[in-house]
Amino acid sequence: MNSRSETLPRATAGAPPAAAGRAGPSPLLTPAQARRLVSRTLAALGPLRASQVDDLLLVTSELVTNAHRHGGGLTSFGIVVDDDRVTVSVADASGKPPRHEPRGGLRPGGFGWPIVLRLCREVTVDTRPDGKTVHAAVTVDR
Repeated sequence: MNSRSETLPRATAGAPPAAAGRAGPSPLLTPAQARRLVSRTLAALGPLRASQVDDLLLVTSELVTNAHRHGGGLTSFGIVVDDDRVTVSVADASGKPPRHEPRGGLRPGGFGWPIVLRLCREVTVDTRPDGKTVHAAVTVDR
């Protein structure tokens, strides 16, 4: 199995590799930065179906947004490539697992987690007292 992993802890997320490990401001990985990282990783794989790339980018965006909005902030981000799937892993500072709360009326939001569950081949959540990591795998044809 071919595997490639790139993980960015909070201290170096989005920073140039030369800045890794240096003291100073720690830029957080935004949804846009996470999508760019995933796009670069997928481009290195060679051609993939556009729908698979779109699914991975949407899942990435939703998970990173949820980490910031509901999880106390993003603590790490990773991507692993296997023969038939790409898995993004998003860790945050909340030990509470994600949950779907149906929205009534005209209240905005609440669609991210159901989108992730629908688009992914497999979703797992590892919880810890100091946070959780969501691993979301999307099938790819290579």
